Amino acid sequence: MADEKLTPRSENYSDWYNQVILRADMADYSPVRGCMVIKPYGWTLWENIQHELDRRFKATGHVNAAFPMLIPKSFFEKEKDHVEGFAPELAVVTIGGGQELEEPLVIRPTSETIIGYMFSKWIKSYRDLPLLINQWANVVRWEMRTRLFLRTLEFYWQEGHTAHSSEAEAKEETLRILDLYADFAINEAAVPVIKGIKSESEKFAGAMETYSIEAMMGDTKALQAGTSHHLGQNFAKAFDIKYLDNNNELQYCWTTSWGVSTRFIGAIVMTHGDDNGLMLPPRIAPYQVVIVPIYKNDEERSRVMETVQNVTRQLEAFRVKVDDRTELTPGFKYHEWELRGVPLRLEIGPKDVEKNSVMAARRDMPGKAGKTILSQENLGPQVGALLDTIQAAMLKRATEFRDANIHWANNYDELKQIVENGWAEAWWCGSRECEAKIKEETKATTRCIPLNQENSEHGKCIYCGNDAQQKIYFSKAY
Repeated sequence: MADEKLTPRSENYSDWYNQVILRADMADYSPVRGCMVIKPYGWTLWENIQHELDRRFKATGHVNAAFPMLIPKSFFEKEKDHVEGFAPELAVVTIGGGQELEEPLVIRPTSETIIGYMFSKWIKSYRDLPLLINQWANVVRWEMRTRLFLRTLEFYWQEGHTAHSSEAEAKEETLRILDLYADFAINEAAVPVIKGIKSESEKFAGAMETYSIEAMMGDTKALQAGTSHHLGQNFAKAFDIKYLDNNNELQYCWTTSWGVSTRFIGAIVMTHGDDNGLMLPPRIAPYQVVIVPIYKNDEERSRVMETVQNVTRQLEAFRVKVDDRTELTPGFKYHEWELRGVPLRLEIGPKDVEKNSVMAARRDMPGKAGKTILSQENLGPQVGALLDTIQAAMLKRATEFRDANIHWANNYDELKQIVENGWAEAWWCGSRECEAKIKEETKATTRCIPLNQENSEHGKCIYCGNDAQQKIYFSKAY
């Protein structure tokens, strides 16, 4: 199937996306409706994402732990907003070992409740704070409309949970993680996200404030790519998370939670992919370089493969795949690795052996424009420089695309027109009613209120015309 043409993105973006995921060997459908199997190529991409996030978490003092996936159902009834927000998505276990359970167990949709319970046992004094915990886990949410990576019943993620002695410290943590997520998205995944705060109706169930990074996909729809929640004392009071302060008085903690999931793989696919398939940023691609040997007979094969081995040794610092399959033509291999989004292809044939060179082909610049001849001498630094160039070019292209498709809406008619094929930025009064009406009439939702707005600025709400102190993005979204 690798040699079949993909449905063009302009013809049917949804079909293109599904075909890319399946044909690039990223994932497959599970026999359970709404679930997916992540195949080795897709899982390696997730591992690379994990590595980049995990090192950032640990550099800021967070440690990893693991909590149970089965949570007493009563835990979800302790925080009113939380249970109302998650009730429709809960998967509940009522029978275990052939017996009906005394209390039903919820399969983890998120872990604020179980971790809140454990925090209440672990935290006794101000000396125990801050407590900075992260876990890598799978969760289950009973989604009705599912799509590979973007929205599945079961998915994988990291979820951070922290407890602090003051509101200011908790808020600082919430924003630190937001910055960390944006740094990862921009500098590793080449996805130019926008940071902001969610509206009241879009925030996490049980949070005081939810911050997010929002990304524009290749069809101009938005994708919420990561969230960081300031939970205030809501969960601390629900689960009795208290500490003795340095005056020996009992105080409730201030907590946060935050997460990025395998949905980010969908963000990478849709931000960078083209009609030829995936296009993966070098810093997190499963393979950064694929080497394709070219020969016609055993004599040529011997000479070419000797050079391939020499080249491979020079590239030990990179993630390299040698495609030495004999039953496939070089052209078929080119097409397959282009489909799978490998950033750089090196072609080595008899003429390259004679000239002590290799032909390099960039995935982000298909055709002759992306080809260049490299010397086999000192090849590692040349490849490293090319990969850096590709990474920067992918971020530049994605940023220019995003900026070209965000427009200021001067009135409601303009907003309706803009959100058909882009993001609209506009003044908003903060009213839930205006937000709901815009969603109902245009199918566009509020994405985030961008940070660092001037307090002195004000305008008129795009919907009702009342005074407004904040700008916000509206867009159709995944």
